[in-house]
Amino acid sequence: MKLKNFAIVLLLIISVGATFSFKSDFFEIAKQLEIYNSVFKELNMYYIDEINPAETTSTTINKMLKDLDPYTHYFDEQTAEDYKIKARGSYGGIGASTSFKNKKLILREVYENTPASKAGLKPGDQIIKIDDISVKDFEGEAINSLLKGLPNTTVTLTIKQNNEEMVKEITRETIEIDPVPFHKMIDDEVGYIAFIKFNKKASKRVKEAYEDLKDEGMKKLIIDVRYNPGGLLNEVIKIVNYFVPKDQVVVTTKAKVKKWSNVYKTTNEPLDLEIPIVVLVNGRSASASEILAGSLQDLDRGVVMGERSFGKGLVQRTRRLPYGTQMKLTIAKYYTPSGRCIQELDYTNRNRKTGIVPTFDKNNRNLFRTKNGRKVYDGGGVAPDVALERPKKTVATKALFKSDAIFNFALAYLEEHPNLPTPENFTITDSDYNRFIEYLKQKDTTFKVQAEKEFIKAYKNAEKEKFNTAIQTSYQTLMDDFKSSKISNISVNKEEIKEHISDEILKQKYFKKGMYIHKFTHDPLVKNATSLLHNTKKYYKVLK
Repeated sequence: MKLKNFAIVLLLIISVGATFSFKSDFFEIAKQLEIYNSVFKELNMYYIDEINPAETTSTTINKMLKDLDPYTHYFDEQTAEDYKIKARGSYGGIGASTSFKNKKLILREVYENTPASKAGLKPGDQIIKIDDISVKDFEGEAINSLLKGLPNTTVTLTIKQNNEEMVKEITRETIEIDPVPFHKMIDDEVGYIAFIKFNKKASKRVKEAYEDLKDEGMKKLIIDVRYNPGGLLNEVIKIVNYFVPKDQVVVTTKAKVKKWSNVYKTTNEPLDLEIPIVVLVNGRSASASEILAGSLQDLDRGVVMGERSFGKGLVQRTRRLPYGTQMKLTIAKYYTPSGRCIQELDYTNRNRKTGIVPTFDKNNRNLFRTKNGRKVYDGGGVAPDVALERPKKTVATKALFKSDAIFNFALAYLEEHPNLPTPENFTITDSDYNRFIEYLKQKDTTFKVQAEKEFIKAYKNAEKEKFNTAIQTSYQTLMDDFKSSKISNISVNKEEIKEHISDEILKQKYFKKGMYIHKFTHDPLVKNATSLLHNTKKYYKVLK
């Protein structure tokens, strides 16, 4: 009886504690919302200048979300529609991607057989006006949404191409982003599939490519997900299902909300349980690409080859908000079949003073086992079973890849070489690389390391305070030293830089398909994967 009474009392204490905790949390949220509402009202009523309510709200929300992680975003009415279009994988538009910097809207990539390519638009073209709207008068990336619209509607673009201004009237079409731009047999046995996006067409296109190659006699398969940023979770589960049995766990999600914590299993009979597979990954293979590589690795169903993947183990979901706005937020972490989470950056423990986000501890990672008992570790992406041996990227090389230097050099290169060889026959020579180095020295203004940016900022402050004349000579000497040091620093990664230059030139000239045709023909990692697949004993030794 005493035990029963004690249990009842304990249950009441827990219930009261939980209720108090809930009420406490609710009170704190209500309190902060009331404070924000009051501040907003006071600003709107009494601040000396007019306040733009929408802009102020967007700025506040974006600042709040920025402190969480880079995947949680708020979309206002304009950007929400643009996001929905991108998520669908098909949309009404001209068929090009753009970047908006310094009040300039530049075409970065033109897709094959789209209105943009048919109208003669090219990467590097600057869009001056969209219909009657001047780009320079527009604020933010939302201007991209003006290029999209219903199929069969027209948009008039004023563009600058090769310093010549021209007007193009373009009829929008439904733009289908092909997740498999290229697939082909490498030899009598090995098939190759280039796979760039997990959209709604992904599993269907991968299956079609697989069946095409199978009809040509494929006995071994390379799946290339380098540069694949991921996408839809259900699509990756379908694709893994092609090669593993029904009712096999592919990925598990763990969320704060119980209904969003799920175990995702394969639901269909597979296409092929025997075909040897090599999955190619690099530092830009992320999210769904890492689930594909990680699950096939954990299940010992394929060999992962290349470089360590990006390390995104977080799951996002879109939530509708009032007045046509939306928010995409991180709702869970995902875990591969062995139980590991490959998330690299620990946003929970961000340093609030410096803003620095810690990475996984290389010396304190958790050990997991694949189906065959092989060792795999959590944190820091998917480590390849067979690593690509190449020098580690220097700080300067990373800055180079983030800049527009290679993109701009490719534009200049194509202007000088209008009759470029076909992708199969194109190569970047040492002479081309040396010309790129000269381009960096003489013409480029975008390639800057962080320390250099800080010095430039300090000099501008000195200029405002009228101290720049006294230090001008020293400053110029310092900038020249920075340039020399940067160029010396990137030489360590010469071969990788040549690869990036080649990719950009071919993508601009022959679209993404041309880039992968070249990789299919010349890429050392593709050759290494082919060699491993032909060495059956070595392939299965890696898995066992």
